[in-house]
Amino acid sequence: MTVTITEIAKAAGVSLSSVSRALNNSDHPMNMETRQHILRVANELGYQPNLLARSLRTDRTYTIGIIVENIQSPFIPPIIRGIQDFLKPAGYFSTIINSDWDPHIEADSIQSLNNRQIDGIIFVETWHRSSNAVQKMTGKPFVFVHRLFNARCPNSVFPDDYGGARLVTNHLIRLGHHRIAFINGPKDWDASRNRLRGYQDELLASSINIEPRMVKTGDWEVKGGYLAAQKLVKLKKLPTAIFAANDLMALGAVYAIQDAGLHIPQGVAVVGYDNRNFTGFVRPAITTVTLPCYEMGEASAKLLLDLINDGVKENEPIEVKGELIVRESCGANPGKWQFEDDKGSSAWREKRKDILRRWSESRSRAATNDGTCL
Repeated sequence: MTVTITEIAKAAGVSLSSVSRALNNSDHPMNMETRQHILRVANELGYQPNLLARSLRTDRTYTIGIIVENIQSPFIPPIIRGIQDFLKPAGYFSTIINSDWDPHIEADSIQSLNNRQIDGIIFVETWHRSSNAVQKMTGKPFVFVHRLFNARCPNSVFPDDYGGARLVTNHLIRLGHHRIAFINGPKDWDASRNRLRGYQDELLASSINIEPRMVKTGDWEVKGGYLAAQKLVKLKKLPTAIFAANDLMALGAVYAIQDAGLHIPQGVAVVGYDNRNFTGFVRPAITTVTLPCYEMGEASAKLLLDLINDGVKENEPIEVKGELIVRESCGANPGKWQFEDDKGSSAWREKRKDILRRWSESRSRAATNDGTCL
């Protein structure tokens, strides 16, 4: 049976007008907690809006277009899930179009969505990343999300790669590392530039010299990480840690370190970036930073609804921060030990001494076994 707003108002303990405003995403001032409470009760009761009546009343279709460059990319599904999870309580549906990184398909897709009278478009890793170019093709509100290739335009949502790289580099420094190598992605990617810059700035902030030979270029793939790490473990002064700019290259680095007869993290610690599914299942499990795909999806959907409801054409770019996921490969014991903010604490000093002692013993054994000079 159809659930009415009267039933929702009774169950939520609010007025009919409050339910109407919440369900219609009204501009009328309303406490956010009250709005969320009403939407939650409506969802629990199985409320389904009358879209036809609603569209006639508001001159909206309550449908959002999502254009993606490759639906099979591991990063796109969680972005879409974040978008849809945010849209659903507001009564919006989405239509997803795969463009195969083809500007002509994207242009046709925009026209097709225009013909269907959608209320807005979210571009996920697409060819078009220029506000001016898109504005010429649609008069609807739109948002860009994820990879922008250094095109930080208005109405965009992207990951804080710079901050994520500083986060993981700082973690290694706090573990006692001072010889931290970096395996970067291809130089023409903004993610590569931002993660390299974050790594370098965090070293400088801790008064650690940047050594050019400790930075190698990879290709985002396992083989690229393997070849780069092979060069690093042959250095006369072995790095105590390797930070790979993505998890696939970190996995390649793990294989190269193990093939060199070294142990992880005792010989060389390893960290990655992105928090891909496999990182928690390989041995050792890989410490990494999350690429906040779901959160970017949520943020892009919220931004688009704000643009639709407020009638604003442009908004400032939004950066979304990732989270450090501590696992075995860095040497920290996840869930059992964390550094205190005060580096002068006795617990911190004792833990640091123990880590440095074990690393020193491991490197000495490695040098004895293969004749490498440290």
